[in-house]
Amino acid sequence: MGIVAGLDSSPDFTRIVVCDTDTGAVLRQGYAPHPVESPGGGRPSDIDPQAWLLSLGEAAGGGLLEGVQAIGVSAQQNALIPLDAQGNTVRPALVGGDKRAQVAAADLIDALGGREAWAQAVGSVPQAAHPITKLRWLARTEPENAQRIALLFQAHDWLVWQLLGRPVRRTTDRGGASGTGYWSAATGGYRSDLVELALGHQAVLPEVIGPADAAGTTPEGLLISAGTGETMAAAFGLGIGLGDAVVSLGASGSVMAVHPEALTDQSGMITSLADATGLHLPVVTTLNAVRALRGAAELLGLPDLDALSELAMKSTPGAHGLVLLPYLEGERTPNLPHTAGTLAGLRRESMRPEHLARAAFEGMLCGLADALDVLRGRGVEVHRVFLLGPAAELPAVQAVAPALFGAQVVVPQPADYAAIGAARQAAWALGVSQGSLDPRTPPIWQGATAQVLDPGDDLAVGQAVRQQYMSVREQAHPGAFQV
Repeated sequence: MGIVAGLDSSPDFTRIVVCDTDTGAVLRQGYAPHPVESPGGGRPSDIDPQAWLLSLGEAAGGGLLEGVQAIGVSAQQNALIPLDAQGNTVRPALVGGDKRAQVAAADLIDALGGREAWAQAVGSVPQAAHPITKLRWLARTEPENAQRIALLFQAHDWLVWQLLGRPVRRTTDRGGASGTGYWSAATGGYRSDLVELALGHQAVLPEVIGPADAAGTTPEGLLISAGTGETMAAAFGLGIGLGDAVVSLGASGSVMAVHPEALTDQSGMITSLADATGLHLPVVTTLNAVRALRGAAELLGLPDLDALSELAMKSTPGAHGLVLLPYLEGERTPNLPHTAGTLAGLRRESMRPEHLARAAFEGMLCGLADALDVLRGRGVEVHRVFLLGPAAELPAVQAVAPALFGAQVVVPQPADYAAIGAARQAAWALGVSQGSLDPRTPPIWQGATAQVLDPGDDLAVGQAVRQQYMSVREQAHPGAFQV
């Protein structure tokens, strides 16, 4: 019937996909890096948001958006764009996990009465990355700038506002709002008192609109949907639903699942986010995932993770009793911020390179299985696990994961699922505006092409490996992990 576009403004680039409204088939796509120079090669924490518009314009070049009827916007989470009363940026946007704000996070936790108080208030405990923590940092270190702040945006809010020509109405969605630290997925409302606690005064917050609502229409008649954060857009692009979880394998790891209700977790292990459909996305994070594999590869003198995987496949389940607790950077799940990793079970027969390689994969995946158990322990159904990240393609990961997770594992082909999710949201808002779609039911698009791996007869073996890991964890850190 028509075509829609989804754009994903990630920390480093803009990707745009143009999709068929009915099937979701990607018809064409564009890409452009953000024109941002990083001093010393690292990713900067302060960014002029105009850079996002420049790369958006470049990615959309060559008539990419010709014939498009609606656009959805996905963008990096945790970016804070502080604006003055005239709608101009007070200072560059604060993006990413800004280490400068770590002290501010601790201050905020204490100011409200501890981690449990925050979990009850907004479903998450302040961390350096959260916009509310960045507000506290601004109030403490740049008080003049903080005093000028009148309006708060996140990246996708700001981009939607710019695409619409900076209208009086400012909007956001549940997904993006749930990551701010001052909106509660459980109540569906802002905690403006927490903004004042962090910033020292009130600020205007964008209106939270529904998943199928349009943020507005451009003068040219192009519908712009609500937009959302990258995590929510990727989940929507993958097509996950109740019973599904997503395990992301980066340097650190995360496990999220779709759930009908917001979860309040007094320990702070669960971050209670909202998704892009009206449901919820509880997330549990581990600090150590692929970094444990890279460390093992370096220790063994191997050139890359492919070589580590090949070596691990020469071992057997349980790695001859060798167990790696991969807490190399401390850990969040369980909450052991100051600990180190542990290698246990050293015997003469286990002191072989292939067993250490196997223990690294099993340790990483057992750590993520612990995170899954946190969700399962709160009643979250998990029947399928989508495994994301380049490491998901490694044979050793695919051989071990289904039995350790106790579920069918789906490894989707690499694609920009956040941009696809943004396009699907645009198709939904367009269909609702035309009366062809129900605002409670998103369009059904073809699922991601994927490998499907079943635990099969290995389930009992996987449970034995998990038990071996849990015994070492409990011995090394008694009582630290409680579901």
